[in-house]
Amino acid sequence: MRILVTGFEPFGSDAENASGETVARLRERWSDPAIELVTAILPVSFDGAPARLGELVTEHRPDAVLALGEAGRRAAVTPERSARNLVDARIPDNDGVQPRGVPIDDGPERRAARFDVDAMVEAIRAVGVRAEASDDAGGFVCNRVAYELARLELPGGFLHVPAVRSRGTATIGAETDGAETGGTAGAADAGAPGFDELASAAEAAVRSLAEGVAAG
Repeated sequence: MRILVTGFEPFGSDAENASGETVARLRERWSDPAIELVTAILPVSFDGAPARLGELVTEHRPDAVLALGEAGRRAAVTPERSARNLVDARIPDNDGVQPRGVPIDDGPERRAARFDVDAMVEAIRAVGVRAEASDDAGGFVCNRVAYELARLELPGGFLHVPAVRSRGTATIGAETDGAETGGTAGAADAGAPGFDELASAAEAAVRSLAEGVAAG
């Protein structure tokens, strides 16, 4: 089985992105020969991220895809139940593009994730990392990628990790969260996991996704 896992490059004024760091650590520790792990970093671009995702899917033909992004106001790892057919950027993406309240396509208002969100939450909790299901992927590039994944009709979906940093705190915040999250700024101060714990959570998420694919 082959699973594609993606993270994001840094954006805003930050030099680090927790999702990209988590994917790097996941790749370093992965040792399961039954699951071929393909990893990649997506640009923080409303146009570039879905385009790159499509290229990766065409190139690697994965059995499932798990995309990771960071959420500035969350202290838990949060698999997303769905993605909204809307982009609404509080700040520009890395290309300088800043759409406000623009539909992605003429499809439904929401597209559901194509994996067992509750099973993934339980798998992450089982390795000692706080996890909760989320009903709002925000309006930034994370939501755009989550929507693209649902539209591609591949097993998988999107996972937000807290925006922790190797040093200091993240400056990003509301652009990565939706109104339904109820989060507050400063995830690190709220007991968010560190990078090693996030890598353990990502590993558990990949295994949960693989189990779902194997079960059909």
